[in-house]
Amino acid sequence: MKIVVVSDLHSNFDAFSALPEWGDELWVLGDLVDYGPEPNEVVELVQKKSKVVVRGNHDHAVGFGVEPRCPPRYRPMAFETQQFTIRSINSGISRYLQQLPLQRVVESNGKRFFLCHAMPSDPLYGYCPKDSEQWGEEVQAIGVDYLLVGHTHTPFIRKVGHTTVVNPGSLGQPKIGKPDACYAVWHDGHFELKHFPYPFNETLKKLERLPVSQEVKQDLGTILVSGSLS
Repeated sequence: MKIVVVSDLHSNFDAFSALPEWGDELWVLGDLVDYGPEPNEVVELVQKKSKVVVRGNHDHAVGFGVEPRCPPRYRPMAFETQQFTIRSINSGISRYLQQLPLQRVVESNGKRFFLCHAMPSDPLYGYCPKDSEQWGEEVQAIGVDYLLVGHTHTPFIRKVGHTTVVNPGSLGQPKIGKPDACYAVWHDGHFELKHFPYPFNETLKKLERLPVSQEVKQDLGTILVSGSLS
């Protein structure tokens, strides 16, 4: 059994469609939309390829028309692309985003996997980087073999007690210092973090055509290429 895990696709169809392996199953840890230029295409491909999907804060924001609660530096990007996304998607996709579960527990090959976008105690908005001591409390409360999370856009694998915490990083807006798309693979009983190049220049062209301010276009392009706005 090979399971491919992706997160934070952020309407980046060029990255998603270039994923070099789909495995026996594809699991998606939320944030299908916002920031990128092709929300419909991304959600439709997720619907086609995956039956194990959880809701991220941007999916929640688009589906229910609320704030995604981003850091101040990201709020203009989030607000303007959220408005574009809400105008672009159809009612079926909006309902799909609304109905995504906040968490899933999946059993496979004798192992239990807990999936959420951010962290079990705050599945939409909690921000917990790799070295946080908070992971001890998080894994103690759920009692599984693997905890799969996204949200930070930064890939890591960390053993906490009897639980392995895995963040595959972001497929659509990676924060690794280069535009390679990130994902993780579970195979033969262990996880591996991976990344791959994709035609991000095509995505940059699409971002330039978005109906958002020039400042937001510039920020979207900068973070797509470098993973940082600093």
